[in-house]
Amino acid sequence: MVRAGLGTGWTCLFANDFDHKKSRVYRQNWGDGELRIADVETLKSGDLPGQPHLVWASFPCQDLSLAGGGAGLKGNRSGTFWPFWRLMKARIAEQRPPGMIVLENVCGTLTSHDGKDFTAICAALSDEGYSIGVLVIDASLFVPHSRPRLFIICTRMNAAIPNSCVSSGPVLPWHTKAVRTAYARLPAEIRRGWIWWNPSVPPARTKSLSDLIEDHPADVRWFSKDETSRLIAKMSDLNREKLAQAKLQRRRIVGGLYRRTREDEFGRKVQRAEIRFDDISGCLRTPAGGSSRQVILVVEGESVKARLISGRETARLMGLPDTYTLPQRYNEAYHLTGDGVVVPVVRHLARCIFEPVVESMKARATVAA
Repeated sequence: MVRAGLGTGWTCLFANDFDHKKSRVYRQNWGDGELRIADVETLKSGDLPGQPHLVWASFPCQDLSLAGGGAGLKGNRSGTFWPFWRLMKARIAEQRPPGMIVLENVCGTLTSHDGKDFTAICAALSDEGYSIGVLVIDASLFVPHSRPRLFIICTRMNAAIPNSCVSSGPVLPWHTKAVRTAYARLPAEIRRGWIWWNPSVPPARTKSLSDLIEDHPADVRWFSKDETSRLIAKMSDLNREKLAQAKLQRRRIVGGLYRRTREDEFGRKVQRAEIRFDDISGCLRTPAGGSSRQVILVVEGESVKARLISGRETARLMGLPDTYTLPQRYNEAYHLTGDGVVVPVVRHLARCIFEPVVESMKARATVAA
């Protein structure tokens, strides 16, 4: 999805994933050339060809997520940042440093272990000669999908950065309170090289969740009336009121529903069905269990229909075109999209930051030559 977002103006030199199912889909869409299926820990600097302008790493989020176990960068999954960074350090030692490095992860990276994990990442980058800047971007600016993600964008120190890419201080919506708090915790030497990236605010989004919903999905079925009734019975009074208000609209309204474990008034853990009718999908997650799959509710007057969100609908929420080949199995398609990066977010970053910075780097290199 990062490659789709960067667009045809970029050439991919190397791609890596250890998941064979995801890798198969990558090759179906992009060909066999540059993908290496391997654990990043087994890679060597010599496996990475050329001199890239940009290196992108989306390392696993589970240990940094609020829903995870809190292991942070010491966890088996999110800890894969360190073998990736060993590769980058080797390239730097070989005088082949990437011009830009982008790290993408959940916003919990900023607060994991009281900010110590974020500080450790920044210190590692800074120690090897990179200036750092951070953005939080919610995909709902581009697609009807609530998906805030953290982007750590780094350039070589003293790189020529166009003024149009930066601001003199934090700017909303990119620099949230969590970003500003994390920045304030950093050592002074890292803050001195900090970059307040400032991409333009995109035009108002025109598509809503209802626009992306299929009438006849191929990979999921509509629930029976009994199944739908049991789902509604799991709603709290507040959520039942949302449904009642949607019925009063007397028009087609689409909502996204997740099943969550909550405490009732007696402190018991019960499963609740929580709905939103703001025409934005809740954040897609990898389908670890039935409750992590989003349910679509279609309300037209007294008629209420429900089903799981389809694989193609999840792809649309990630900004992928309908021509993008998805896995045939539902869970594999959901896992692929729920674990990805929203395509229009990457395109916006490329247009506003990556491409101007790379052009500036190339111009400086030409002058120096």
